[in-house]
Amino acid sequence: MSAENKSGPCCGGQQSTAFKILPCCDQQKTGNTELVSSVPSPISEQDNSGQISSSFCPGPYWTRGFIDTGAGKIPLIDTKLVFRDILGGWKARWGINRMDYRISPGIYGVGNPDGSSPVLVTANYKMSFDSLRKELSGLDVWVMVIDTNGINVWCAAGKGTFGTEEIIKRINVVQLSRIVSHRTIIVPQLGAPGVAAHEVRKQSGFKVVYGPVRACDIKEFLKAGMKATREMRVVEFNFFDRLFLTPIEVVGTLKPLAMIAAAVLIAHVAGLISVSFSGIYPFIGAILTGAVISPALLPWIPGHAFSLKGWLMGLLWALVVLYLKGDLFQYNGIFSSVPLLLLLPAISSFLALNFTGASTYTSLSGVKSEMRFAMPAIVTSASGGIVLWLAGLFIYR
Repeated sequence: MSAENKSGPCCGGQQSTAFKILPCCDQQKTGNTELVSSVPSPISEQDNSGQISSSFCPGPYWTRGFIDTGAGKIPLIDTKLVFRDILGGWKARWGINRMDYRISPGIYGVGNPDGSSPVLVTANYKMSFDSLRKELSGLDVWVMVIDTNGINVWCAAGKGTFGTEEIIKRINVVQLSRIVSHRTIIVPQLGAPGVAAHEVRKQSGFKVVYGPVRACDIKEFLKAGMKATREMRVVEFNFFDRLFLTPIEVVGTLKPLAMIAAAVLIAHVAGLISVSFSGIYPFIGAILTGAVISPALLPWIPGHAFSLKGWLMGLLWALVVLYLKGDLFQYNGIFSSVPLLLLLPAISSFLALNFTGASTYTSLSGVKSEMRFAMPAIVTSASGGIVLWLAGLFIYR
């Protein structure tokens, strides 16, 4: 098959492998980063005749050449992350360019793969891709990237974009049967909820084997003949894992917070209300309580529902605020203290509920069930707090 491909490398010279590795003719090195300007993009689409397009465009910086196979030229990827990768991941965690942090779906090679090399499947979210490729140093494997609209494996499986139909489609588009002689693909375990393995095999002829939860275990998994230990199947979601996900939760509050701040500023300038730090910090604390503290302390907070956990932490924060203010038992306390007891827990509860999308503790049906009772309660509590607060403004103006 591909061993009979007679195309020579673009710079001359040839390696004796099952497939021919074609180095880039136009490479420049800057420090530890290899800048590639003539690497083809991955095989990803077919033309109207059903044939793979033979036109190639320069590849991204994390490719180092390409390999000529029976299905065409396939990019080889670097397994070493550079500063640009680390910075991009940090920015994505803070919501900067998050929805565009993706790569082209298709097939890629690592090392010096051939027709017998394993095929690993991942999402086209760049951080998921990077988490996998940095663990593949020293291996000869194929990486099939499916289109999840730039969403990570776990979330995409829940949304249905890391699913059966997309895997089958990508197998056909990249012509995987012309690249490998075996009929097995390795799918990350966190993608299992979205994949019907029997349908993949029925429609594509490829057997699905579920890999370990963590990419760092992939070498041991392959070494053991694609057998996972019990530890490889355990989903860990410890304190630091949860804390690592909180920046995006905080960033998600900035836009509505900016709108509220603008409205408050206008009211302050118009003389309708008086704004001070003592009036602002309770709400900043409620946001941090719901978006950071509640997720970080999730297993230790009483209750099962995320919204209840957030509400309890918000109530605790509200009591701290009232203690610091010292006006709980004053004659106008109903209009200064009760609104905080209603508003602050509602804010924390809503933000804690939002963390269900990042947690491995939840399921799609469970989240929908919780939202049915949590959202009306949150809206009622917040509305009551706002009404009492506005009433206090008019009564004690």
